[in-house]
Amino acid sequence: MRGLNVLRSALVAGLALATLLPAAAAEFKVVAFAGASNWPFWIGQEKGLFKKHGVEPVLDITPNSVEMAKNLFNGRYDLALTAVDNIIAYDEGQGEAGLPDNAGFVALFGIDNGMLNVMAKPDITSLEGLKGRTFSVDAMTTGYAFVQRELLAKHGIKESETNWVRVGGGAQRLEGLLKGEQDATLLNTPLDLAAEAKGFRRLIRAQDELGAYQGIVGAAKRETAEKNRAQIVAFIRAFHDSVTWFTDPANKEEALTIFLARMKGMERPAAEKAYAALTDPKGGIYRSLKIDPEGLKTVMRLRSTYGEPRKNLTDAGRYIDETYLAEALR
Repeated sequence: MRGLNVLRSALVAGLALATLLPAAAAEFKVVAFAGASNWPFWIGQEKGLFKKHGVEPVLDITPNSVEMAKNLFNGRYDLALTAVDNIIAYDEGQGEAGLPDNAGFVALFGIDNGMLNVMAKPDITSLEGLKGRTFSVDAMTTGYAFVQRELLAKHGIKESETNWVRVGGGAQRLEGLLKGEQDATLLNTPLDLAAEAKGFRRLIRAQDELGAYQGIVGAAKRETAEKNRAQIVAFIRAFHDSVTWFTDPANKEEALTIFLARMKGMERPAAEKAYAALTDPKGGIYRSLKIDPEGLKTVMRLRSTYGEPRKNLTDAGRYIDETYLAEALR
């Protein structure tokens, strides 16, 4: 009997201690492309901001949008940092991954306007100079392929007058450009700066031609988001804290140190330019994390023009759910 009392006391003491200890944060799986949106993520990890809010995200870099879509759909990842065009494409049955006509993806918060630039070999001095040259894309029907097609069309270049090749995400396209395997591609910041540092030419900034454009968003499969709502809200809250820390000029040097440690091969001058671009209040990472409604309209317009099967897309609410962001920031 005495032994049972001792055991009972030990169990009670153990339970009491457990209630005093912080709960272990559950692993949260995130997939992204190489690019600007990852800098606040790295800051959140280094500064313990995710852990502070009770979420432990693990980041994987995807090789291309097709793999991203497949893995987000099959539940390998809880959240994707990806172009909103990918979300719309797979919700409209216009993607290349062979998913159902409505994949059930939803954009939850906004990160940037894409920060897109056409980068080319040094001997190409204008978009018109891309006639007969090879232009690399991630996929022909998702990501930023329609931005590239629209820019060329605005400069009188027919799609058939350029050779298109599927290469993969920005990191893969940058590598192909640097190796001379393609003549030009569309790169976001800071990958455009890496190309520029190697002597490649910036032909145009996409936003100068297209106006408002919604680029990267945080997105999930709707049923996954609903199941993991608490973790997603915690992630958004921590990511917002990371952006706030990142854009504070007092933290510039530490932010650059974190960036240079993660972006192997990036030199300090290019990193300085990347910091300036990403912290620009007008063109950089969104402080509010709100999805840009005018930018979303541009994405829908391009998809209505170039997407197959052809659809006239007008209902932005079909692709976004702003309740997660509102809950995170209240």
